[in-house]
Amino acid sequence: MARKSHVSETPATALLRASGVAFTEHPYEYLEHGGAQHSAKVLGFDPFAVVKTLVMEDEKGQPLIVLMHGNRKVSTRNLARQIGVKSVEPCQPEVANRHSGYLVGGTSPFATRKTMPVYIEETILSLARILINGGRRGYLVGIDPQVCVRLLGAKPVNCALSE
Repeated sequence: MARKSHVSETPATALLRASGVAFTEHPYEYLEHGGAQHSAKVLGFDPFAVVKTLVMEDEKGQPLIVLMHGNRKVSTRNLARQIGVKSVEPCQPEVANRHSGYLVGGTSPFATRKTMPVYIEETILSLARILINGGRRGYLVGIDPQVCVRLLGAKPVNCALSE
């Protein structure tokens, strides 16, 4: 069987491939500040199934990753309480870039520069498939959400707020 050529090779897709994870590729035209809502719209997917990778930090400046539905926000108060820290807030873009090794807008939770704890909104795990960033702007990969638990040790949390 001939291997299909891949749209993009990134540290994230290299890790997925090396781990034997089947994934689909979904390139789209990146829009600055378009976010998951934009990619869902142009790709024809429900934004609930498009997962944002958010780099955040606790009150000590320790980074962490939150995986959230594309049409939901993170309740930082609920998240902090569930993970046992005083507070959680989004990192500044340049700090997030440094922690992840990816540019904001193209952040994948896979193969980050720095190993960070990963938290996943629990309702994501009930979806059959999700689209998540593949490691560059304008590029999502479709995977089984259980891959996030298996490869990243993602811990389920309940901290979603409607947008």
